[in-house]
Amino acid sequence: MTNSKVLYQTTAINTGGRNGESHLPDKSFSVRVSTPKAMGGPGQGSNPEQLFALGYSACFNSAVEHMMKEDKISGKSQITATVALHSDPTDGGSKLAVKLDVGIEGQDTATTQELANRAHAYCPYSKATSGNIDVTVTAVAYEADK
Repeated sequence: MTNSKVLYQTTAINTGGRNGESHLPDKSFSVRVSTPKAMGGPGQGSNPEQLFALGYSACFNSAVEHMMKEDKISGKSQITATVALHSDPTDGGSKLAVKLDVGIEGQDTATTQELANRAHAYCPYSKATSGNIDVTVTAVAYEADK
């Protein structure tokens, strides 16, 4: 860990790996983990890629909202995170790739892309993945449900 001030930390516990259970120590959140059917598993629970997509989309959306606030832009934003698990020929294992589709209500794609690029430099998940996995950030049209 760094010498910087800790703003928040959490702990999660897993037993059974991809075919087990993950939970918070106080049991306030628990999820059955299962290898996806597409990978030969039972697919009867969530998987690490889904959980990563949920976390990254929420974190990235917070970064987008921060940029919107800085620029005094109102409206809703939506992030769709698509996480893919690829084979990794360098070690025979696997690696992740992420596609983030960013939509901001009432904004054109050029403005949305500029905000998304700034958010990508600001987001803790993006900082953690930088240089480690391929992340593509793309502006998309978005109109929030009324």
